[in-house]
Amino acid sequence: MQIPQDLWCVGDIAFSSRFLLGTARYPSPAVLREAMRAAGSQIVTVGLKRQTAASGSDNGFIDMVRQALRETGARLLPNTAGCASAREAVQLAHMARELYGTPWIKLEVIGDDYTLQPDPQELVRAAAELVREGFTVFPYCTDDLVTCRRLLDAGCPLLMPWGAPIGSGQGLTNPFALRLLRERLPEATLIIDAGIGAPSHAAQAMEMGFDAVLLNSAISYSPDPVRMAGAFRQAIEAGRAAYRAGIMAKQDFAVPSTPVTGSPFLIG
Repeated sequence: MQIPQDLWCVGDIAFSSRFLLGTARYPSPAVLREAMRAAGSQIVTVGLKRQTAASGSDNGFIDMVRQALRETGARLLPNTAGCASAREAVQLAHMARELYGTPWIKLEVIGDDYTLQPDPQELVRAAAELVREGFTVFPYCTDDLVTCRRLLDAGCPLLMPWGAPIGSGQGLTNPFALRLLRERLPEATLIIDAGIGAPSHAAQAMEMGFDAVLLNSAISYSPDPVRMAGAFRQAIEAGRAAYRAGIMAKQDFAVPSTPVTGSPFLIG
């Protein structure tokens, strides 16, 4: 029996890979290129502010990423990492659209420097303005249901709730809230973004019914980023397959896996 292709969409663009990859802090451009291939990602993020802040030049980084994207057919998703206000994020989004020729923007508006937690009010304000100006907004948010609803009402086509603080590697620290989010927003595209540290964390997110996972540090900080990218790819695919197959319900008591009926007998 042939299994139908399992796709997800952003607008009218369909994707088969559910693994979005960040491009920061790799040991070399060559390692990043190989990690992108191993991940099989069709969407790759890049932080505009991070690339231009130091010296006004990216030293060929973006050209290398673009070449890798052409080779793999993946799409670039610029992000507003490092922004602390709606005004700053909107300005950076316009710069990204001009430089990269894409209306897609991963919207980050940070409200706390210690946890890197998004500022919900500034985030919703920026999202609403960018949607009005023709952007396709991928908002990085917490697992707060009310904020997520407001972002959807503002016109965001999907949500990117965190699993844990950025770069912490803690995994899904509040699975109750994430399950509630999935249950209360059954039609929304939900992508876990931030906090993933191990392939098992990514598999858990997919088993819960999330549509995709975005991660960076767990791969770029690995002693072997290329192999780790492949491991995450397999974990995400396995988690999605398990979700589609249907995971058995948990029980508070033992249930024999082999039914026993009638009288016992002995084999002599």
